[in-house]
Amino acid sequence: MRGTIKEFAPKSAVDLFYILKYARWRLPLRQKYQSFVENKYGIEIGGPSALFRTVLPVYGFVGGLDGVNFSTDTVWEGRIKAGENFNYDKDKSGRQFISEASDLSEIPTAGYDFLLSSNCLEHVANPIKALTEWKRVIKHHGALILVLPNKESNFDHRRPDTKFEHLLDDFAHDVGEDDLTHLDEILALHDLPMDPPAGDLEHFRQRSLKNFENRTLHHHVFDVQLIEELLDHVGFEIVDMTATKTDFFALATKSLETGVASE
Repeated sequence: MRGTIKEFAPKSAVDLFYILKYARWRLPLRQKYQSFVENKYGIEIGGPSALFRTVLPVYGFVGGLDGVNFSTDTVWEGRIKAGENFNYDKDKSGRQFISEASDLSEIPTAGYDFLLSSNCLEHVANPIKALTEWKRVIKHHGALILVLPNKESNFDHRRPDTKFEHLLDDFAHDVGEDDLTHLDEILALHDLPMDPPAGDLEHFRQRSLKNFENRTLHHHVFDVQLIEELLDHVGFEIVDMTATKTDFFALATKSLETGVASE
């Protein structure tokens, strides 16, 4: 374990938490995922991620990778800045964008072979809007590797799964990242002992009220059915869907059909 911590060089306490969480696991189907990114150029939303170094170690195979984060100061990455400094694997770096996950307007259409996102979309208030943008920036038949947390092994396990109709409603009303619709539910059902960085209930409440600044809340709770409905609606063709104790892994390709919510 000491070697793992040193190799992955955690940037924060939260980063260390995820490294320890994923260090012992490997996804059996990783070669299928690897074939969609090997020697190709992609973009990652919300990274770099310990998961793509451990459970699904694709970083070592990509031809290049840029990154997107919502702020220059996050609890996961610490202080970052835009430019050629997205360090995702040892001495490998790409371009760092500072943009909302649901607004990639500074990124050209169909410029990337693939898009990665691990444990990020649950932090986004409007998933359909975000995925529509993610689809836009990858090429036709380009790949999406999407990882979302399985609530059964984390602090969301008491919360109900989100309904697809709710995501449709959020998209129709153009819900923004300042949304706190789910805050009462989260405060009532969040399993605090399973979320050490959250602190006690009052600390968690105060942090949650500032979610627009820190983006730590899980707006929605996903299951396999919801992920499949969501990807199909936006216009992705699912190649693989794998559930583990900790996460849901989806591999999908951008369909030539535009999709209901697409460009």
